[in-house]
Amino acid sequence: MTFDSNNNTETEETYADSIGAETAGPEATVPEDTTAQGAEVIGVRRGMFGVSGTGDTSGYGRLVKPVSLPGSSPAPYGGYFDEVVAALRNALSAKGIRFEDALEKVVVFRGELTLHVRRERLVAVARALRDDPALRFELCLGVSGVHYPDDAGRELHAVYPLMSITHNRRIRVEASAPDADPHIPSLYEVYPTTDWHERETYDFFGIVFDGHPSLTRIIMPDDWRGHPQRKDYPLGGIPVEYKGARIPPPDERRAYN
Repeated sequence: MTFDSNNNTETEETYADSIGAETAGPEATVPEDTTAQGAEVIGVRRGMFGVSGTGDTSGYGRLVKPVSLPGSSPAPYGGYFDEVVAALRNALSAKGIRFEDALEKVVVFRGELTLHVRRERLVAVARALRDDPALRFELCLGVSGVHYPDDAGRELHAVYPLMSITHNRRIRVEASAPDADPHIPSLYEVYPTTDWHERETYDFFGIVFDGHPSLTRIIMPDDWRGHPQRKDYPLGGIPVEYKGARIPPPDERRAYN
């Protein structure tokens, strides 16, 4: 809120506006989100904690919220994002790969550029991002698994944050696979640092990274059943055996009448 001494009036000013006025210089170009109108609604969430029926005593039982993912963003994307997409298009074309055949969509959301790559083209796109002089994304910062049970046909996602040390740029690459066929090519040969990250994602989400040199569990025991970070995994884990007693998971310890 600002005060105009000449007119003796108060003018509302948002916090974001005031911060932007103080920090953004004449050279600053911050890519804006271009997906507000193109969100992909994949389901509806009811309640807050997955409890249905009379078991919800939290007060959130009537909460209804759509589950949506950012939709495809139209060009221009802003900042260096346009240069990255154009360079990738040229690099793939030089290899005889159509950009539209390799990527499902390009998303700019909350200041980040995400390239949604078809899994069968993931290795080729990663090589282009790493090797092309105009791109040079030499560093893969890991692999994160995501489970969207309502995203039919592409329930499992693998997300790769990439960084270009040469150009000081960051992007994200995302590939998806159906729950019925959870196979995504390994990027170990392109980015050897994904070795343990792919093993962890396999361990917790069940994504099978084809071509990985040793795809085994890295945290859970080898004979563990299921993948603990999937959203359909039982709440509270598995029953615990303690001194001969069986202690059920938390979601089975109490009944509501």
